[in-house]
Amino acid sequence: MSAGAGAAARIETGTEGGGRRLAFHGALDAAGAARLWSEALRAARGARPLVLDLAGVTALDTAGAVLLLRLEREAGGQAEWRGLTQEPLQALVERTRAALDRPQPRLAPPLPFLGRVGEAAWQWGQGLLRQVTFLGEALVGAGGALPRPWRLRLSELLRHLDEAGLRAFGLTILLGFLIGLILAFQSSIPMRQFGAEIFIPSLVGISLLRELGPLMAGVILAGRTGSAYAAELGTMTVNEEIDALRIMGIDPIVWLVLPRLLAAMLVMPVLALVMNLSGLLGMGAVMSTLGFPPVAVINQLQNWLRLKDLIGGLSKAAVFGLAIGLVGCRAGLGAGRGPRAVGDAATAAVVGGIIAIVLLDGIFAVLFFRLGW
Repeated sequence: MSAGAGAAARIETGTEGGGRRLAFHGALDAAGAARLWSEALRAARGARPLVLDLAGVTALDTAGAVLLLRLEREAGGQAEWRGLTQEPLQALVERTRAALDRPQPRLAPPLPFLGRVGEAAWQWGQGLLRQVTFLGEALVGAGGALPRPWRLRLSELLRHLDEAGLRAFGLTILLGFLIGLILAFQSSIPMRQFGAEIFIPSLVGISLLRELGPLMAGVILAGRTGSAYAAELGTMTVNEEIDALRIMGIDPIVWLVLPRLLAAMLVMPVLALVMNLSGLLGMGAVMSTLGFPPVAVINQLQNWLRLKDLIGGLSKAAVFGLAIGLVGCRAGLGAGRGPRAVGDAATAAVVGGIIAIVLLDGIFAVLFFRLGW
């Protein structure tokens, strides 16, 4: 805000009545106030009384008014204003004085350590409650879709099956082959010390079928599909398409979420199986370099692997797929409205999906141990 216009600002200092006189000339705008700020403060410091001669001021804005009021404060409030005859300039100074005198809001003091811990725990609990609420909404939507299966879009389900499953086969095969190869090489080092290299296939096979196959397939699904779910639904949320669906009476859970959840559940056991097979192939390649024929490797797998190992791993994979789909869809539908909303939703989907499958894997480990699997 400014009033008037004129030449560049300058200042003249002098003495008057035992005090100091500061005469300003030119445009005391933002540029002029910045140029004269240090010089004026040095001249006014300790000057009592202080005379502010503004007869030569041709322009004044809020920055210049702040400078003049700061000079008055440096003089302990004992400042005499001269030459400020134009009403717009007087009104500008008074408004600036009122703004500076207005009490500023006090910032809340930082929380102590226990307070920060409590706040973090509260936020985590709220997030968990939202996840449980979303799970309940998904279950209600699925229950409502059972008697009316035409509400579930088959074309959308097939699209997600293709994107989450078929297009991930290449990456799954590559990663599984490398995992099997690495496990075989690493386990051959201690096995060789005891002459037990023949047991490498059983070690790698059990590890893949029971743990690494479903877990690594879950990581792939969380990185590819969970983030894609969050990005798609987050973009729709930012563009207010989700709100438009609700206004039209269409349930977003049934229309958008259920096809993605069903696709993730159906795809995960297949990805885990592909991961297992490619890992066994990688292990077989290492065993051939160690001098063991394929027949010996197959015999070891037949002797040590059980059908319950495969069933347990594939059942875990299906639950992992459901968890990843839920986390990804919840992150997308809960996205904010800012420019970073979609990126934050995708990041939350990947991180939350990986944490979810690790926690579920621990629960399954305890459960299988208690069941004697």
